[in-house]
Amino acid sequence: MLELAAEYLKEVMMNKALQTMEWMTPGANLNAYIQGTATVPILTIEEEKSLGEALYYEDDLDAARRLVMSHLRFVVHIARSYNGYGLPLADLIQEGNVGLMKAVRRFNPEKGVRVVSFAVHWIKAEIHEFILRNWRIVKVATTKAQRKLFFNLRSAKKELQWLTADEAKAVADDLGVQVQDVKEMEMRLYSRDAPFDAPDGEDDEKTQYAPVYFLNNKADDPAQQVENDEFEEDNSQRLTKAVKSLDLRSQDILQRRWLDDQKVTLHQLADEYGISAERIRQLEKNAMKKVRVMMEA
Repeated sequence: MLELAAEYLKEVMMNKALQTMEWMTPGANLNAYIQGTATVPILTIEEEKSLGEALYYEDDLDAARRLVMSHLRFVVHIARSYNGYGLPLADLIQEGNVGLMKAVRRFNPEKGVRVVSFAVHWIKAEIHEFILRNWRIVKVATTKAQRKLFFNLRSAKKELQWLTADEAKAVADDLGVQVQDVKEMEMRLYSRDAPFDAPDGEDDEKTQYAPVYFLNNKADDPAQQVENDEFEEDNSQRLTKAVKSLDLRSQDILQRRWLDDQKVTLHQLADEYGISAERIRQLEKNAMKKVRVMMEA
């Protein structure tokens, strides 16, 4: 379908069994992917019900594929509404597609609702989780109240100025949280990540405010320094030995994904080895597990 990147989502856990389904993801040509989703015909109520029953009662994976494909445009529409968080649209669509897949597998045609109505919760849930993981270096929302505030406070604010006491109370009452939670989330939303060291090219007046300049300079005693150096050398030797114990493909994946200065993506390695990106991720995970076991031995 156009120049879309197609791969297979393998080993997807579905209640009691593992299933296999063809999966489309937005690749480098995002515009082509979006245009492609618009060419997939929208299912009628009768078609959707028939496919839903085939999947629900007969575990028909082709029916699941058609249900997913016909709703990809809906995922794009939802993902676009989260553009203001500064994350790549392709990644938002990818996460939304995961939510759509989960929704389709849980869809019960006997409930009398359309797939799109049922799937919206799952799509948004996956996108929300992705945003919370990647919006800041330090996770911005952890509690239920904070997560609710994160996605509602922006729309609740009528202007860019700080909320007044009355406005904060109104937002808290509307969302069912404490006023203190509103004030704390407002500060988190408008804060920014700052480098520990002073950025290159800054003048002396600005560099003195970098966090590193607020720490006391307490040099380690010589004995502690020697101990630290020996510990690092031992770890380095153990790591080298553990990596060399792997097969050549696993060594190459770890080297290029974690150790090289110019790191490559899962899709680049997948193209080189002629396998799926998911298989590369599994090989990487298994290799790191083996290295960790040998390092701890």
